[in-house]
Amino acid sequence: MERLGTGIGWRPEIADAVERMPGIDWVEAVAENVCPGHLPDSLRRLRERGVTVVPHGVSLGLGGADRPDAGRLTALAERVQALGSPLVTEHIAFVRAGGSLTASPHLEAGHLLPVPRTRDALDVLCENVRIAQDSLPVPLAVENIAALICWPGEEMTEGQFLYDLADRTGVRLLIDVANLHTNHVNRGEDPAKALAELPLEAIAYVHVAGGFARDGVWHDSHAHPVPRPVLDILTDLASRVSPPGVLLERDENFPGPAELEGELTSIRRALEAGAVERVKAEFRSTLGWATRRAQAGPAERAAGDVLGGRPETERHARTPVRAATDRQDEPRAVLMEGTGRPDEVRGVGGEVFGAVPQGDETGAAEATRGAFGLPHQAGDDGARQRLGLAQAALLSALVAGTPVPEGFDRVRVGVQARALAAKRADVVAKVAPELPVILGDEYRTAFLGYAQAQPMTAGYRRDALTFAEHLLSAGRPGDAQARRELRAWWLERSGPKPRSRRPAHRLARATRRVLSRR
Repeated sequence: MERLGTGIGWRPEIADAVERMPGIDWVEAVAENVCPGHLPDSLRRLRERGVTVVPHGVSLGLGGADRPDAGRLTALAERVQALGSPLVTEHIAFVRAGGSLTASPHLEAGHLLPVPRTRDALDVLCENVRIAQDSLPVPLAVENIAALICWPGEEMTEGQFLYDLADRTGVRLLIDVANLHTNHVNRGEDPAKALAELPLEAIAYVHVAGGFARDGVWHDSHAHPVPRPVLDILTDLASRVSPPGVLLERDENFPGPAELEGELTSIRRALEAGAVERVKAEFRSTLGWATRRAQAGPAERAAGDVLGGRPETERHARTPVRAATDRQDEPRAVLMEGTGRPDEVRGVGGEVFGAVPQGDETGAAEATRGAFGLPHQAGDDGARQRLGLAQAALLSALVAGTPVPEGFDRVRVGVQARALAAKRADVVAKVAPELPVILGDEYRTAFLGYAQAQPMTAGYRRDALTFAEHLLSAGRPGDAQARRELRAWWLERSGPKPRSRRPAHRLARATRRVLSRR
C-alpha cells in the first residue's frame, strides 16, 4: 500500500490555507463536489506540486439493499481519473431505501446510516463492494461510520464485521478513529476491542475528526476540535501498526490556519507516541522469543516448535471468532469468542436459534433463518429483500414520521431524526444560498416544519425546489416582497433553462433588499 503521510480534507472554504500549510503530503476531496472537467484551481495546483488527491465518495450507499448504481460508479471513476488518484474511498453505510425492491416509496437519508452487522447485511455488502471494485480503475477502501442508533440483535461486533468484509472481498479499510469514539459513547463499544479484531494489514489510511455531546449522545460533527479520547484511540492504533496515512477532517466552523496546523501537530504527536509503544512491544516480543528459544532443547529448536518460528512484528492476532464453514453458500453458525464451538445465533429480532450440533438437520435449518426473523432463502436476492424491508422501515421512521420498528431505541431514533432534519436544512442552505437570504430568520423554522411532512426523495437540489413550492402553495412567506422573490427564484430554477447566467448578482440584489427591510 502506498505511503500517504499526513493529510487534511480539502474544502473550498480552506483551500488557500491548505495550499500554504507546511507538511501536507496529501489531501482528500469529497468526490461528489468535484467536477472532472473543471477541477478547482487549488486542487490543480496541489496536483502539479505532487500532492496526492484522494476522492472520498458519500453517495454510493454500498451498505444498502440495492446494487450500486452504474451511473454513480461511472461518475466516481471519472473523478479518480481526473485527479490521478492511487485509490478511492467510500463508506459502509446505506443512504437511501425503498423503491421497487420493497414496493415502498423511495426515500433519501441525506446522511450515512449504519448497516446491521448481520449475515444478510454482510452478504449484500460484500457483493456490492465487488461490483464497485470491478467498476473502479483503482483500489477501493471503505470507511467505518459513526452511529447514533443500534440495530437490534446484531450477530457480529464491528471488528468481526470489518474483518470478514476485508477477508471475503480484499477491500482496503479506511478506519475513522473518531467514529470508533462515537460508537464507544453512543453504543458502548470498546475501541480497543474493535482495533484488536481488525485486519490491520488492510488499512489504507485513517481519519481523525472532532465532534460534540448533545441530547446524551456524541455527534460526529467534523466541526469541532479533535478531543483527547480520539487522539488516544489513534495512539492505540499506531501502537499496533504504522498506518499508511492519517488525515484530519473538518467540514464546518473552519478555524484559522494556525488552529488547523495545531491539530495536525497533535495528530503527529499521537502517532509518534503510538510508534514508541509499538517498538517497545516488538522488542519485548523478540526478546521473549529469543529467551524461550534459548531455553528450548536442540530437538525443539530444530523442529521449529518454539512459538512456531520468529514473531512477525507487523502481524496482529485475530480474535478467535470464525464462521463454522468458509463456504458462503452454506448455513453458518458463529463460533463465540474463546469457545471454539458453535453457540447462540441471534436474529435481528433478538430470537435465539441456539447451537447447531453436527448432523442435526433441525438445528441447521433453524440456524439458516435469516436476519429480521424471516426464513433464510437461497441466493442473494432473498438477503437483499430482507435487508431492504428493514432499512426502509427504519428510514421511514427517521424521515417520514412512521412508527419506529420494534427493537430500536425510540429516544435515539428521535435524536437521529432531528439530526437528519437539521443537516438537511444546512445542506439545502448551501445548495440554494438564496433561500436563507430571501426568508431571513424564518428559513430554518420553515424548513424544519416542511421536513417533518416531506421526506427527501431526489437529492438536495430537488429538495430546495420542493421546499419553495411548499411555501408558495401555503401563501408563504407572509411578507409580499419576499414571496415575490421566492416565486421568481422558483420559476427560474424549475423551468427548462435558467433565465439568467448571473446568480451572484441576483443574490447580491436579494440580500440588499432583505437588509433594507430590517
